[in-house]
Amino acid sequence: MFDKILIANRGEIALRIQRACKELGISTVAIHSTADEDAMHVRLADESVCIGPPAANKSYLNIPEILAACEITGADAVHPGYGFLSENARFAEILEDHDLTFIGPTAEHIRQMGDKITAKDTVKKLGIPVVPGSDGEVKTLSEAKKIAKQIGYPVLLKAAAGGGGRGMKVANSESELSVALSTAKAESKAAFGDDAMYMEKYLGKPRHIEVQVIGDGKGHAVHLGERDCSLQRRHQKVWEEAPSPALNSAEREKIGGIVAKAIGDLGYRGAGTIEFLYENGEFFFIEMNTRLQVEHPVTEMITGLDLVIEQIRVAAGAPLSFTQEDVSFRGHSIECRINAENARTFMPSPGKINYFHPPGGLGVRVDSGVYQGYSIPPYYDSLIGKLIVHGKTRNECMMRLKRALSEFVIDGIDTTIPLFVDLLNEQDIINGAYDIHWLEQYLAKPVKEK
Repeated sequence: MFDKILIANRGEIALRIQRACKELGISTVAIHSTADEDAMHVRLADESVCIGPPAANKSYLNIPEILAACEITGADAVHPGYGFLSENARFAEILEDHDLTFIGPTAEHIRQMGDKITAKDTVKKLGIPVVPGSDGEVKTLSEAKKIAKQIGYPVLLKAAAGGGGRGMKVANSESELSVALSTAKAESKAAFGDDAMYMEKYLGKPRHIEVQVIGDGKGHAVHLGERDCSLQRRHQKVWEEAPSPALNSAEREKIGGIVAKAIGDLGYRGAGTIEFLYENGEFFFIEMNTRLQVEHPVTEMITGLDLVIEQIRVAAGAPLSFTQEDVSFRGHSIECRINAENARTFMPSPGKINYFHPPGGLGVRVDSGVYQGYSIPPYYDSLIGKLIVHGKTRNECMMRLKRALSEFVIDGIDTTIPLFVDLLNEQDIINGAYDIHWLEQYLAKPVKEK
């Protein structure tokens, strides 16, 4: 096992990793920018190192400074959390070259799944169902027209190196294809420095279902059920729940088995998530995230398993501490992402938190790195916490969430808490009858109609 882990991240996820390390008896090193010197993860770490000014590219993305922090403190492993360098294959390689363990998959697997064209081809060979579309990069308009005619309109153009909804455009007909392709390529080039595109059949009203997996890197992998992440705004998840209200146990067992076998055959090490679009009883692969997900707590709540501890154990060379037969699903869990944003306009709201009172009680968990008197810096992602609740049934979970939201007080800044209060009064949400377009359609309605 490791003696000391450097956490190459900030905020709630850095604190989450720290807690797992403490429970394993491992010392922790927090890195931070000058803007985060008063952050909770810095205060609670065994050691901390300032690695640069506020800008992420000069601090949390500064690989030489992170390496220097490892050398100064004697850390023997690095946990990247999510975001920042968590899916940077070169970072993983550099750490290994310096005899430091990257707590995650191999650089090869990060690279393989980081390119969406390669990822789609890889999982298809492993038996995972994919959306009908191009076999590789779509290089010309004539090629795009040919493929679109084969799979049928509407079609979705996606950046091979993309993510977060950038470089994605829908074409409903051949007349729209030229503008969609050129616009998507330009967006992708600007965002990722790469304009390679691929094409998929556009599904009308799918749900976003993802399957949590973990492998030991030696051919053994286990799935931990699915999460429903269909409530999204601009392709960013807002609300996640497990299990999905849309699946039955037979569908869950089937897709979970397919994914676990594929990940085992791949020889994958660590935690990962296979994301699907689900429509009319069919699953279609979107992408694989080769890291811990923001929404991992809902899986922990229904399985009783600690994903971060398991990540650390596997990275240290230990076998998985459980088999597929050991995994059981209990009750229902929902996570709400609490952002420092206006609940209506979604404008960021950095600033000082004058009063902070998180909810408590049975089945309520708050993962957050903020505290009363803390000033949220304007330089990073607006996520400031996650409210996760668990109940024996989905209805009990919803009622517990409503109660927890009524107790949650964050004063001094705007947050998205009012949005979730409103959503809990919507019949579609109560019934679990929503798709990936539902939230944006809801937000587009005038306030008086809600």
